[in-house]
Amino acid sequence: MEQFIHKDFMLTNEAARELYHESAENLPIIDYHCHLDPKQIAENHQFRNLSEIWLGGDHYKWRSMRGNGIPEEYITGNRTDYEKFEKWAETVPYTMRNPLYHWTHLELSRIFGIDTILKPETARAIYDECTAKLQTEEFRATKIMERCRVETVCTTDDPADSLIYHQQIREQGLKTKVYPAWRPDKVMAIDQPDSFRNYLQKLSEASGIQIYYYDDLLYALRRRHDFFASLGCCLSDHGMDNFYADDYTEAEVRSIFRKVLNGKRASEEEIRKYKSAILFELAVMDWEKGWAQQYHISVIRNNNTRMFRALGVDTGFDAILEVNCSAAGHKFLDRLDREGKLTKTILYSLNPKDNEVLATMAYTFNEAPTPGKIQLGAAWWFLDQEEGMRKQLNVLSEMGLLSRFIGMLTDSRSFLSYPRHEYFRRILCNLIGEDIESGKLPKSEMGFLKQMVADICYYNAKNYFGFENDKELH
Repeated sequence: MEQFIHKDFMLTNEAARELYHESAENLPIIDYHCHLDPKQIAENHQFRNLSEIWLGGDHYKWRSMRGNGIPEEYITGNRTDYEKFEKWAETVPYTMRNPLYHWTHLELSRIFGIDTILKPETARAIYDECTAKLQTEEFRATKIMERCRVETVCTTDDPADSLIYHQQIREQGLKTKVYPAWRPDKVMAIDQPDSFRNYLQKLSEASGIQIYYYDDLLYALRRRHDFFASLGCCLSDHGMDNFYADDYTEAEVRSIFRKVLNGKRASEEEIRKYKSAILFELAVMDWEKGWAQQYHISVIRNNNTRMFRALGVDTGFDAILEVNCSAAGHKFLDRLDREGKLTKTILYSLNPKDNEVLATMAYTFNEAPTPGKIQLGAAWWFLDQEEGMRKQLNVLSEMGLLSRFIGMLTDSRSFLSYPRHEYFRRILCNLIGEDIESGKLPKSEMGFLKQMVADICYYNAKNYFGFENDKELH
């Protein structure tokens, strides 16, 4: 019987096969945005079974299981690990044409060496074989990253995080370099005054600065920003509904901040002014250190109130939001540019209708000497599937320079998600191969095109972020 995940999987033409096997296949992985737990990396976590590493925290799978009518007790409830896995195996055949079907079998093949199709009839054997392998040293957390040739990982870390596990990782000298990434979303959340005030207390404790005034907040953030930099951090990440760029004065922002600290609720106008001010100040901090900054927009979170109250955040109840990002986005970047404080910037939207807007927005502010200094980011979250990637790649090609693109990321909590980079590389090569075969790109320039593929898959990100990588994985 023909193997499903074979060497030319998703490569539908000869040019694509040549590009992938000669340029992309064996390159290391730079995963510059993910949600791996630094504690599991520092402790080289050993997973007790396949359910823990594959189903724990994976809201992609949880959403599909709910869509397949699986009761919540088998998803986030108290059923045994194997009972939960059985329900996932029952769901897998119904995920055909969803990227989960491809990811599932790529992960089984590339990490566990299993090329059997997962379905109810094969569930027990696959579960037992993978679980047995997970009990060995070669399948602990850091070894899985090495197995997947992961050169660099950036986790997602709050300014108030102690980064104790990043300190431990740095002392261990792992082959895979692991850096924190600055994610200051909670300092923006002045529209949630109770949790905002609680968060400021945590930030005070982490920074050693008592935060009574807005200037105290900026000082505390700068101290934490410096600390992140001392552990190799060189990029920030912001999860927002939209950009904020309202006009404000420093006096207004100081007054708004004190108002909320005194237990009062800010008006909608005041909330926007505060968010505009703090977003700008955070961007200036990134510019001062030469960091890259990432902005993720057009997401609406925790939409199912009943399930949010029962399960909390990041449990699979988020969706695409429709916003008008053009005016505020341009105004925000323009203010930074006017003051000479616009650093390297990557723009993402969860709504594919924003691709053209963000691509042209980015190229309004590009300048020497950094190629692709401001750029449209990878197809993100719900869009990191074949059609979403092709749309993003086509928009970037048509309105910018695909050749300067910094490539894919996992945005994942799972140590098994690295075959998603392979998935992206195959889609990229197939797309370019189609153009070669149809005569839209010259076959005579195959040498340049091979280098272009290698750059997108690895070298552009390496040069753009400037990570201090260990050479051993090459």
